[in-house]
Amino acid sequence: MAWDQQMERLARERGSALVGYAYLLTGELTAAQDLVQEALIQTFSRHRRDDVEFLEAYVRRAILNTYLNARRRRQRWRDVAHLVATADATAGPDAIVADRTDVHAALARLTPRERACVVLRHFEDLTVRDIAAQLDVSEGAVKRYLSDARRRLAPMLGEPDAADVDVITEGVRR
Repeated sequence: MAWDQQMERLARERGSALVGYAYLLTGELTAAQDLVQEALIQTFSRHRRDDVEFLEAYVRRAILNTYLNARRRRQRWRDVAHLVATADATAGPDAIVADRTDVHAALARLTPRERACVVLRHFEDLTVRDIAAQLDVSEGAVKRYLSDARRRLAPMLGEPDAADVDVITEGVRR
């Protein structure tokens, strides 16, 4: 059976169940439909077996992975957005220079590994795996360096304001 026939059969026979599953994750019908569509594309971009049950399980896993990856990206952005937010239009050049000076001074207080991890993660936008490969350390070590750096930078640069923290913790509870 051709891949397009497989996908059509899966969508016809199990599409509503897949959307229902995605809806449980997202809580929104349109987001669930988009998630299923993206998972189907990921699944059928490679050759898979003809078994509908196998394909459904594979698509369900793709739905979950896509959803979790999107949540991680949003969470990661919420965690660092306050560090890269642009200054208010009313702030003069002195305030902008002061902010940059604060960031540089805070980074200077980190250990070399912590600083490298922070710069590669938040300024070069590398993944933990890419940072580990570049620094020739384990992924666990990179995560630890990033965690330690965040803990040390928070008092110097500040945390997200209370409204941001509420949004973050609310998203975690869902």
